[in-house]
Amino acid sequence: MIAFLSGLIESFSADTAVIDVGGVGYEVNISAEVSSGLSAIGTGNAVKMYTYTYLREGQIALYGFLSRDDLSLFRQLITVSGIGPKGGLSLLSVLSADDLRFAIVTGDAKMIARAPGVGKKTAERLILDLRDKISSVYAAEGEDDGLLASGRIAGSPAAESESVESSPAGDAVEALVALGYLRAEAARAVKKCAQKEDTEAILREALRYL
Repeated sequence: MIAFLSGLIESFSADTAVIDVGGVGYEVNISAEVSSGLSAIGTGNAVKMYTYTYLREGQIALYGFLSRDDLSLFRQLITVSGIGPKGGLSLLSVLSADDLRFAIVTGDAKMIARAPGVGKKTAERLILDLRDKISSVYAAEGEDDGLLASGRIAGSPAAESESVESSPAGDAVEALVALGYLRAEAARAVKKCAQKEDTEAILREALRYL
């Protein structure tokens, strides 16, 4: 297995890149976001790309990312039935790793389904399979903005069993969704001002970020 490539950017397109490592060119499948990152670095310059090696029926393919974080999320995505390596790259081409995590945690199947080849049912399955894993990472890193603990994330067990109870942060997210904002972007905005103590104050502050 090839864990990473460290070399020069020989060439790249919207979905592939060739990395020259000691005179050997490795073709790597990449997302649109990685392509944009390579564009910023420039052809002929050094790059370190973290890779996933895909082996199937005699086929060997490399999938590359500019951070371990993106590679880690990609590995999680391809464990979900119906999402292979191409589907994982499609998701990470439409959404950044952070945006995709928020969409999963907040149950925003509509945002996830924006990726080509990923329908609503697959998006819902992805949320079902990965939400707990990703939520636990947020909690472990101290990034739980109160929405997880409040049980206000759509489809979470707490939301289903405690529909009457709420939190200021959770109520602010629901209010923003009612105003037409996507749940993931509402959650991101609320996270930036969740230190406020009441729903109205959070809502006013969150609107500044939207």
